[in-house]
Amino acid sequence: MADTSWDTIDRYMILSSDAHAGAETHQYRDYLDKRWHEDFDAWVVTLAHPFIDLSDPEAAVNWDPARRLAAMDAEGDTGQVLFPNTIPPFFDILVHLSGVPKSREEFTRKWAGLRAHNRWLVEFCQADPLRLKGLVQLLPNDVDVAVAEARWAKETGVIGGVMLPGVPPNHPVPPYFHEKYDRLWEACAELELPVHQHQGTGSPEADYDSPAATPIWFAELDRWTQRTLLHLVFGGVFERHPRLKFVWTEMWGIRWILEELDRMERRLPELRSEGAWGVGLGRADDPRRMNFSYFGSPAIDGLSLSPTEYWHRNCYVGASLLPRHEMRYRHSVGVDRLMWGMDFPHPEGSTHHAVEALRATFYDVPEHECRVMLAGVAADVYGFDVDALTATAQRIGPPVTEVHQRLAEADFPLAPGAAFDASPALEELIVS
Repeated sequence: MADTSWDTIDRYMILSSDAHAGAETHQYRDYLDKRWHEDFDAWVVTLAHPFIDLSDPEAAVNWDPARRLAAMDAEGDTGQVLFPNTIPPFFDILVHLSGVPKSREEFTRKWAGLRAHNRWLVEFCQADPLRLKGLVQLLPNDVDVAVAEARWAKETGVIGGVMLPGVPPNHPVPPYFHEKYDRLWEACAELELPVHQHQGTGSPEADYDSPAATPIWFAELDRWTQRTLLHLVFGGVFERHPRLKFVWTEMWGIRWILEELDRMERRLPELRSEGAWGVGLGRADDPRRMNFSYFGSPAIDGLSLSPTEYWHRNCYVGASLLPRHEMRYRHSVGVDRLMWGMDFPHPEGSTHHAVEALRATFYDVPEHECRVMLAGVAADVYGFDVDALTATAQRIGPPVTEVHQRLAEADFPLAPGAAFDASPALEELIVS
C-alpha cells in the first residue's frame, strides 16, 4: 500500500504563511456595533481605495470564500494564513500602514473598526476551517482589551494568531519592551497564539512637503518593523515569556535577520550593567578601558540566552519575498524557523506564478527541507491538521519532481515577485 503521509506524497503541501483577505468595505457595516452605523455611513462615502486590487474585477477573491478556495486550488495552496487586505471602518489605508492611535478617542473609533474586521474574518474562515487560519488584529493602546480579544479569538477555533502594529519612535504608546505588555504576551503564550508583525508597520508618522517623502517612506518600511526584534530581545520579553512565538512576515528576504542578530550580539556586552569596551586591557582603572556602564542596565544582565538563541527559540519568519540568492542563509536563520508564503493575491509575491517561483527558488533544496519550509513549520505554528489536509495536497499541490526542475531565467514570468529577482548575493559583489 502506498504511503500517503503528507510529507511523503509525490506533491508538496503548501501552507502559505502570507496571504491576504478582507471584507468589501460596505460589508463591514454588518459587523459593527449599531452605535457606529451613523459614523460608518458618513465615513464610507469619503473613502478612496488607494490600491487597484481592491477595486478591479478580481477583488472579490478577498471577501468571497468560495472564490478564495477555488483560487487556492488553482494556485496549489493547501492552506493559507490570512493577513488583512482591505480597509476596515474608520481607517484610510491598510491597518499595518496606518500607525498606532495617539489618543483614546482615536483608539476607540479605530478599535470598533478592527473588531468588525475580526468578526468578519472568523465568519470567512469558517467556510473551511481546515484550510483557512485568520490573524485577528489588535492594538497596543489598551492591554486589557487586547487580551480579551485574543481570548475571544482562540475560542472561535479558526484563528491562527494575532497581529500587532509596530510602535513608531517617540509615540505616546510605549514600545513593546515595556512591562505593561507582559499580560498580553503571557496570554498569547498560554493560548498558543503567535504574535505577528507585517512589513510596513512601525514607520514614523510624518508628512513632509517633498516629492521624495513617499518613496523614502516606502523604501524604509521594513527597517522600522525590524526594530521590534531588538526590543523583544534586549527588553527581556523572550526571557520572561519563553513560550511566546513571534513572527515577522513579508519582509524583504531573510538576510536582515542575520544582520540584526549580529548587531545585537556585538552590542550586548556594552549594555550590561558593568559593560565596558576593552575588557581585556587590564585593571578596571586602566585608562585605555572605556566604561559603558552608563548605557547598561541590570535588565540586560538577566538575559540567559544570546540574541541568536532567542531567535531560534521564540521567532519565525513568513518568507514571502524570498529571492533565490538569499536561500543560502536558510540554515543560519533556521529551516525550522522559515515559512514560505505566496503573498496571495498580491503580484509582488508569487500570485499566479507559484510553481515557477518554487522552481526558481527551491529547485536544488533537499526535498525534506522543502517540506519543512513549505508546510511543516506553518503546521506547527498555526495548528494546521496536516493529516486531514493530505488528500487536498495530493489533489492540488505542485508535483515534487516539477519543483525540482530549475526554471531558466529566460522563462521567468513578467512579474515583480522577489522569487524572480536574479540579482547576485551581496557576497558575490564584494571585491576583496
